[in-house]
Amino acid sequence: MPLSTDAYYAQIETGAAALAGLLNSNGPDLHIPTCPDWTLRQLATHVGRAHRWAAEIVRTRAAEPVPFREVPDGALPADPAQREPWLRAGARLLTESVQAAGAEPVWSFVGTVPPRFWARRMSHETLMHLADAQIAAGQPIAMDPVVAADAIDEWLAILSGPNPGQPDERARALPADAVLHVHATDAEGNGEWLIRNTADGIVVEAGHGKGDAALTGPAQSLLLVLMRRLPPADPSVTLHGDPAILTAWLDSTPF
Repeated sequence: MPLSTDAYYAQIETGAAALAGLLNSNGPDLHIPTCPDWTLRQLATHVGRAHRWAAEIVRTRAAEPVPFREVPDGALPADPAQREPWLRAGARLLTESVQAAGAEPVWSFVGTVPPRFWARRMSHETLMHLADAQIAAGQPIAMDPVVAADAIDEWLAILSGPNPGQPDERARALPADAVLHVHATDAEGNGEWLIRNTADGIVVEAGHGKGDAALTGPAQSLLLVLMRRLPPADPSVTLHGDPAILTAWLDSTPF
């Protein structure tokens, strides 16, 4: 079940502030091993621009895509003293835009959605890229299990699928009638999913059940595995059943 919009606002703003702190303490040239083509400068630019991009979609009540690279104020400032205010301002612009928009529908890559969609999407985008920066800086990751479980839910149910009109690589990876069970053991009753390959395609259901493969562990660890930030053999998670099913699923769902 999705979180409250206020919870998403808080995650966006605190995540942006934490990312700014890492940028200040580690410098912009830190290599990000989980995003191997990026430095911390590029990661921070992406996050700050993504916040402004989503804010622009919501603010203008966009009915069509907004070019990501054409968003106003989308570059990380050259002056180090301005980088933290820039990141914080983008997060604030996004939350204020969603608050002001109410329920009026806007564009998204999955169709027309309420503005709240972008609060959820950017909350998890910020969460994941903050984790990338923390990994690069050698700092511990400490996600709220409920937030991490919500990010898993969004990933499995919405983001891991293909773009409209494109073939679903997940259906090719998951054998017909096979079931992958994902179970977050610390998510307060909202942390289990069954992924099925049915005659109608991939179906993701919340709930408990038996799978041909089952991945269990804390929500944070499961999210990092599903997003390919941790290997499936990481000791923080346990895999039951056929490991080839999980491997194929991960190969078919790049972030």
